[in-house]
Amino acid sequence: MLQIKFLSNISAKTPSTLAGMDARKAQEKITMKEPYVLSDPEYQKCAEFHGHVCPGLSIGFRAAKAGLDWLRENRAEDEELVAIVETDACGADAIQVLTGCTFGKGNFLYRDYGKQAFTLFGRKSGRGVRVCLRPGALEPTVRHRQLMERIRGNEATREEQDEFGRIHQQKSREILGKPLEDLFTLKEISQVLPPKARIEPSKQCQMCGEPAMASKIQIRDGKEICRSCLGG
Repeated sequence: MLQIKFLSNISAKTPSTLAGMDARKAQEKITMKEPYVLSDPEYQKCAEFHGHVCPGLSIGFRAAKAGLDWLRENRAEDEELVAIVETDACGADAIQVLTGCTFGKGNFLYRDYGKQAFTLFGRKSGRGVRVCLRPGALEPTVRHRQLMERIRGNEATREEQDEFGRIHQQKSREILGKPLEDLFTLKEISQVLPPKARIEPSKQCQMCGEPAMASKIQIRDGKEICRSCLGG
């Protein structure tokens, strides 16, 4: 059974250089650092893998960093970590890049819940943390939403596309510069970890003739049938 423990000691880490500065100057300091974050090598790797910079990618970048910091883990070289994502949106790509968890290694699991929530586990420690976006943290402005709809409908002018790009970049920078507790809730998770990836023999489907993993073959009317032939 899944057990959840709320963390009460999550707080933003404010650089010592901001000590004694007023709120306005502190915000200016954070804003000045945002372009650097966009050019950070790790963020650039995420953007290269994903194809572009966007607010969703920035959410995944911050979530992966927060989860790894909480677990006190580094990027997995093999299957040392397990990631569970509850969305197939942009942020999931940053999780793969920063954690080293991938579909091919069997330690990147997708749950179709439609939530900006990402859970990381360390196999050695057995510890896990779920990082979930707070309500309103990624909410676009009215103008941002209008431009999104026009672009999706192939109705946006060149000027509107440029404006959308500027807003998208600014939103991405805002997410990268926000205090962690304004973006996410973090909860400690305890659950049975999935087994490590396994290699098993294939069997030939007696309907389509294609090979499939033996564990995915089902018997119907005395025949060994693959899932695709059974309609999923």
